[in-house]
Amino acid sequence: MAWFDQIENDGSTGSLQERVFAQIQDDILNGKYQPGDSLIESRLSQELGVSRTPVREALKQLELKGLVKSTPNKGTVVTGITSQDIYDIYTIRMKIEGLAARWAAEKITQEELAELKEAVELEEFYTMKNDVGQLYKFDNNFHYILFKASKSRPLINTLSTFHHYLQRARNASFSTPGRARKALKEHQDILQAIIDRDPDRAEKLTEKHIRNAMNNLLKNK
Repeated sequence: MAWFDQIENDGSTGSLQERVFAQIQDDILNGKYQPGDSLIESRLSQELGVSRTPVREALKQLELKGLVKSTPNKGTVVTGITSQDIYDIYTIRMKIEGLAARWAAEKITQEELAELKEAVELEEFYTMKNDVGQLYKFDNNFHYILFKASKSRPLINTLSTFHHYLQRARNASFSTPGRARKALKEHQDILQAIIDRDPDRAEKLTEKHIRNAMNNLLKNK
C-alpha cells in the first residue's frame, strides 16, 4: 500500500465504521464501482461481513466526500471522480505542491535529501525497464519525501487526500507513451533545484510538473 493510502486510510486500525468506509472508498477510487452503479446496503454488508449499520454510516460519509449520492426511494448511487474534479484537484495541487517544494528547498535535511536522490535513481531504473507498477510506487515516494521535507503537517494531510483520489488517474497517466520519461526528467530538475537550495526554481518546476501531468491526463481521457 502506498504511503498516501496509509495516511488517507488510517481507519484500517480504527473503528469498524472507518474500515468499512476505507474499503468502499478504495473500491470506488479503484474502479470496482463505476459512476452510476447502485450501492445496496444489504449486499455490501454481506460482501464485507459486517452488519448494515457501519455500511449505512460509511455511505453517509462517502456522500459528504462527494463520491456517492443518496436519493429517497432510489438508494445510493456512485458519482465517483469526474473530469472536472480531476481538473480542479490538479489546479489546486499546482499551487500547494509548489509551496511544498519551496519549503522543502529551504528545510530539507541531508537524510531526506539522500532519500529523495534514491527515489529518483530508482524511478530512472524502472523507467528504463518500463515497469509502470514500480514507477507509480517511486513516484509516490518522491512526492512523499518532498512533502515530508516541507515540515508542514496540514500540507501533507491535504495532499495525501488529493493523491489518494487521483490514484487510478495517475496510474493511467504513467501508462501513456512517453509520459514516464518526461516525468522522470521533471523530477530530476526539481531534485536539482532542491540540492541547490533554490526555493523559487523548485516551486516553479513543481508547478510545471503538475501542469504537464494534468494536461497529459486530460488529453488522454
